[in-house]
Amino acid sequence: MRLLSALCLCAALSAAPPFVQVREGRLVAPDGKPVLLKGINLGNWLAPEGYMLLLNEGAPESWWEMDALFRDLAGEDFTARFWREWRNRYITEADLAKISSIGFNTVRVPMHWKLLEPDGDGWKCLDDVIAWSGKHNLWVILDLHAAQGGQTGTNIDDSWGYPWLFESETAQEATIQLWRRIAERYRDEPVVLGYDLLNEPIPHFGNLPALNPKLEPLYKRIVAAIREVDPHHIVILEGTQWASRFDSFGPPFDAQSMYSFHKYWTAPSREVIEEYLRYAKKYNVPLLMGESGENTNEWISEFRQTLDADGIHWTFWPWKKMQTTSAPVSFPKPRHWDAIVAYARLPGGVAAAEKKAPLRPSREQVHEALTDLLDKIRLEAGELNHGYLEALGFDSSGS
Repeated sequence: MRLLSALCLCAALSAAPPFVQVREGRLVAPDGKPVLLKGINLGNWLAPEGYMLLLNEGAPESWWEMDALFRDLAGEDFTARFWREWRNRYITEADLAKISSIGFNTVRVPMHWKLLEPDGDGWKCLDDVIAWSGKHNLWVILDLHAAQGGQTGTNIDDSWGYPWLFESETAQEATIQLWRRIAERYRDEPVVLGYDLLNEPIPHFGNLPALNPKLEPLYKRIVAAIREVDPHHIVILEGTQWASRFDSFGPPFDAQSMYSFHKYWTAPSREVIEEYLRYAKKYNVPLLMGESGENTNEWISEFRQTLDADGIHWTFWPWKKMQTTSAPVSFPKPRHWDAIVAYARLPGGVAAAEKKAPLRPSREQVHEALTDLLDKIRLEAGELNHGYLEALGFDSSGS
């Protein structure tokens, strides 16, 4: 019986549709033609970050902190409904159609593990974005932005101040099994280009780099679980210290692997990517610049040209933010938002409650603000930043 089951699995996998594959250090489409990824991140959708809503400078930035703020100001039931509607509206088919029409060919989808619990509505979001991407000729990279326990210990992964993933066998096993479920669900889906296993693992500060030797062994365990059900899709491995260092990597251990770095606020010149180019040349593997941006159009243009000169795949960050020039789409602030942000930046604690009370927005104002925000995040309510798109090499005049 066990042999029969294994044979059935092999037969099912061998009948799977064609995929983009790694061949001789390049990405190759099913028709044998080389592929160069030019993509954008769908950040803030399934892994919200406060700074993209102007909640920074002392305001809540992690999703759990934003959720607590909204529950305090708007009530638990209203906030739960808000987040469900947020996932329905922040990214829709209209966004994917626009992304494709601009000239992008890839979207990277940051994910939060909590939405991918067995009963989580993140699965429907992923099914939808994959279907829409296929319809509009886009590839999809699935990125575990927030792993259980946290791979960074910061607002990025919505964790508790330390990258406990690397200390907790329970969190590691949960992450391994999550990737196995993802791979099992999408193993026959050619629109999915690959699995980005952990976003920006292990920061550079304090004694956290001491965790570096634990990263690649965890990657190997995750990939082994993926390969039990999916031999096709590319696995994407990010380096340590916010995906900026490759010195913890040994030789590649999977034939269908791509190595990824992120780059913010450095010089936009070739010198800053030399480490990654050396690794790619030594082991004949493709490189993905998984995140960059948050800068001027001039910087974006120069860095994008640096990447293009060496044939490096890229997915810039992010698709949309509130009131910004450093993303393709900017959406406006909702009504009463300044009052919410000002309140959120006040010191917390019981002792501060009395001083904060006079500045607390009314429940009616907060309900109105969050309802308005759900309208503002729709693509139709935003504006294209044409200069940013031109910096990425696209002609946005007809968009």
